[in-house]
Amino acid sequence: MNDKTNNELINYDEYHMNILERVKYSAIAMAGVYLLCMLFYNNHIIAVILSFIGLLYPKYKKPQLIKKRKKELRLQFKEAIYALSSSLGAGKSIESAFKSVLSDLRILYPEPDTYIILEFEYIVRKIEMNETIEDAIQDFASRASIDDITNFSNVFITAKRTGGNIISIIRYTSNVISEKIEIQNEIEVLVSSKQFEQRILSLLVPGIIIYLQMSSPGYLDVMYSTLTGRILMTVCLILFAVSYRVGKKITDIEV
Repeated sequence: MNDKTNNELINYDEYHMNILERVKYSAIAMAGVYLLCMLFYNNHIIAVILSFIGLLYPKYKKPQLIKKRKKELRLQFKEAIYALSSSLGAGKSIESAFKSVLSDLRILYPEPDTYIILEFEYIVRKIEMNETIEDAIQDFASRASIDDITNFSNVFITAKRTGGNIISIIRYTSNVISEKIEIQNEIEVLVSSKQFEQRILSLLVPGIIIYLQMSSPGYLDVMYSTLTGRILMTVCLILFAVSYRVGKKITDIEV
């Protein structure tokens, strides 16, 4: 589920692919490029040569995996902060509340390598080593690089050091974060419909080529057998790739 090794904390702004992931994403990309080039060139040699472009795909995939991981952590943090608010409201001390939250999270997320479980295990371990909870939370926030976690860290540390009402502050923070995440989820639902439309539109060009090949065999032979035809198909392939990239940029809205 993550790229954490023993005794190594996760930096959520980085993602280190293992060999299996690199092979998987490279193979998928190479197969996709091969099929696409077969449509535009109908030549196995050209398609095989161009398919090696797929080896660059893991580098392109990393930002997507980082974004996905942060989204998972943000949703998990919402559950953790809600459980923390409940524990403190029940009269537990801050240290006991974090330990209680860890137990609750283990029930909620059975997988032991779930991000929020790993982070709360780290915080609890720091508490047991008589280190300050503020430093542990601040370290978590700096590595997560997520606004909600950073804001919580700042508010929590300030309240802890100034003797503020931590229970009410955390309860208020929990409500704000929950409302913010719900709004973000609603926006993502709206954006996802446009992203789906973009994917459908991007399939039109390959779809038209497949339709012509099936309905009128030999109709595109001139595009595959002449120099002018290959040049035109190359231009079409480049325009298709550029339009797909631009369309993806437009619909890839940060929320």
